[in-house]
Amino acid sequence: MNRSEKRRRMHWSALYAAVLVLFSAYVLLDTFVIPRSYAIVQRDEVQTDTDANTDAQENDGENAVITDTSYESEGVSIKLTTSRYDDTTVYTADIVLSEGQTLETALANDTFGRNITQKTSEIAAANQAILAVNGDYYGAQNSGYVIRNGVLYRSTSSGSDQEDLVIYKDGTFEVIREGDVTAQELLDNGAWQVLSFGPQLVADGDISVSENDEVGRAMANNPRSAIGQIEEGHYVIVVADGRTSESTGLSLYQLAQFMQDLGVETAYNLDGGGSSTLYFNGSVVNNPTTNGRHISERSVSDIVYIGA
Repeated sequence: MNRSEKRRRMHWSALYAAVLVLFSAYVLLDTFVIPRSYAIVQRDEVQTDTDANTDAQENDGENAVITDTSYESEGVSIKLTTSRYDDTTVYTADIVLSEGQTLETALANDTFGRNITQKTSEIAAANQAILAVNGDYYGAQNSGYVIRNGVLYRSTSSGSDQEDLVIYKDGTFEVIREGDVTAQELLDNGAWQVLSFGPQLVADGDISVSENDEVGRAMANNPRSAIGQIEEGHYVIVVADGRTSESTGLSLYQLAQFMQDLGVETAYNLDGGGSSTLYFNGSVVNNPTTNGRHISERSVSDIVYIGA
């Protein structure tokens, strides 16, 4: 091989390497950074059976009794407590609702898409939420069922073993596997919300994770968010601080134990880590952090909330 041919091959090799680097960078940006909007939330397309009660609910909100740790109206009761559990600060919202569809969800910027995010507190304020928690961060994934407020946005399964939380219009919780039912079938059966994160923490009152279970490559002790149902109309939302010297964080098993101690029949793990945020009455209640060095909210794609 002569010198000219060697230079030509080196040139093409360098060009190929550069194209490969640029393509890899684009893939990463497209996956994690570049926002893509697929649908704008239209308030009038939400399939709710409670429209007739809208004025009554607004009047209930106006007549609500609110303190730093509670909210009481005719249809909503929320009591907030803070406790210590395994060297971790845990915030618990005990919730009683007269209507199952009062458990609502909202998307960042009222937009269904990828990499479209806002802080939990910003989404909550925009939707006049009295209580809110981060959701499943659906926008970081390309698959997994997404049903929000009775509207089907994504029907692509992320795997037959993926455990989703289904909240039906009557407020009943059920955890399903995507391999057992389609998103359209869930919608037809009355699904109001479908959250695709997991895993299920408590099933029929029993812990359903082991001490070695974890989400992906996450650390054993993390900030956590979870939601559970105790009985008809009675729910809890739990957020645990973590990754700081003041609050270690919980493993999935510890979180399941805590939820079980609250008496839940069904409990489900939401997105955690830096996403874990609990909002109540205009303020963030917990101390969200990604790395433990700074206390600040992470922007997320969605929330679960109760409107004022």
